[in-house]
Parts: sequence; structure tokens; C-alpha cells
Amino acid sequence: MNEKVIFFDIDGTILDHNKEIPLSTRDTIKNLKNHGHHVAIATGRAPFMFEDLRRELDIHSFVSFNGQYVVFEDEVIYENPLKKETLEHLLQFADKENHPLVFMSEENMMSTTGDHPLIEQSMGSLKVASPKQKRDYYLDRNIYQTLLFCEIGEEERYSNQYSELKLIRWHDVSADILPANGSKAEGIKQLAKRLNIQRENIYAFGDGLNDLEMIEYVGTGVVMGNAVPSLKEVADFITKPVDEDGIRYGVEKLGLLK
Repeated sequence: MNEKVIFFDIDGTILDHNKEIPLSTRDTIKNLKNHGHHVAIATGRAPFMFEDLRRELDIHSFVSFNGQYVVFEDEVIYENPLKKETLEHLLQFADKENHPLVFMSEENMMSTTGDHPLIEQSMGSLKVASPKQKRDYYLDRNIYQTLLFCEIGEEERYSNQYSELKLIRWHDVSADILPANGSKAEGIKQLAKRLNIQRENIYAFGDGLNDLEMIEYVGTGVVMGNAVPSLKEVADFITKPVDEDGIRYGVEKLGLLK
């Protein structure tokens, strides 16, 4: 059998718009594993934000924080945290712009401010509770991703200010902040290296802007029917939307269960 590794994004890919796993997706992932393939997650979420999902689907390898924290069979194999001095400057700049931040470690996340409507709006869309406040959370632990809360277009001020950072919008009022060299593609390279698996045997399913490098890098990039238009432009295959059994359809059409 020619084994493959298949990476799945979470929101809009594994999870439908109600943040539930379609039954067809559960069955498909189980069948992929039964056929000897490796199944992994590639997400912008922090590990603590999808622990229940990993347990539910019995998945033990993942690329999290958009590539900054990679785990293979429950073992951490790659870390790419943001630099402390950069976070210090970022906090000062965000304060001047009156934009809240959320610092994210592998275990938890903390906000630079108290209750804030933009944080509640965007985190609520993930069905995740808003974080508590601790402005200096970044000082004594690794921070792999920071969330910026601002209106569309305002993140450009940060991109112009910090060449060492990459900003990717994931919500109308929020953007991910990563190291400039970070991406899901880089995290996938690290996991593929551990598996000793060739690029042509790597598949990935995604739907958002943070999936762009991943879809371009892997041997077969599968884009959900509900994906953003720019992602569809680089797809090797466009499957049906998540709520129309898109994962099962894509897996079957690509012959991964033969």
C-alpha cells in the first residue's frame, strides 16, 4: 500500500458552520486510518482549543498555531515562538492604536485588556470563551501566535511596522500574528520529515486564507467548496462544501480509500 499523510484544517473543513463534525467526516477519517494512511490536523488554533476534537477523532499528530507548534504522535517535534522583544514592541504599538491583543501559548491564552466586544465577537464565532486579562503573559513562556483585534484594513499598519511578522485575517474583526517565516506549510514540512514521506504523498484539505501556503506546498491541495475565492485559485481539486459531505466526496474522488 502506498501510504499517504492527509492534513485537515478544522474550522470550515472538519467542523461545519455550526462547529459540529458531520457524520460523513467522522467515518471518512476513520476509514483513512484503517487504510493505513496518517491523518493529522493543520490549524490556526492553539492545541488547548481542539483537545476534545483530537480525542474524539483519535488524532495524535497536528500542526497548530498555523505551523508554529508541531506534534507527531503526541510528541512535540517543532517550535517556532515569537520573539519576546518583538512582542514587547507589538504591545506598545497596539496600545497606541487602541487595539487589544491576545497572547497564545500551547496551554492557554491571555488578553491585554478586560472584556472587549471585538474579542467576544471573534472568539464567540469559534465557540470559545473570551480569555482573561494578563498583559505580561508573554514574558515567562513561549508565545506561538498573537491575535490582533481590529477592523478590516487596520492590520496593514502592523504589517508596515513589523517586517518580522506576518498577519493573516481570519475574522472580520481579528487577524493572526505569526513569525514572518511561519506557515502551515512549514509545519507540514517538519512533520513530513519525521514521517520520511515524500511531498507527492501529502494531501491537505482547507478553506481559509491561512491555508494558502499549505495548499500550494502539498502534493495535492484540496479546497472546500465553501472556501475563500483566492484559495480556490491555487487548488488541485475543489470538493463540495463542508456541510455537503465535502471531505468524504474529496477523499473518494481522489481514490484515497481504494
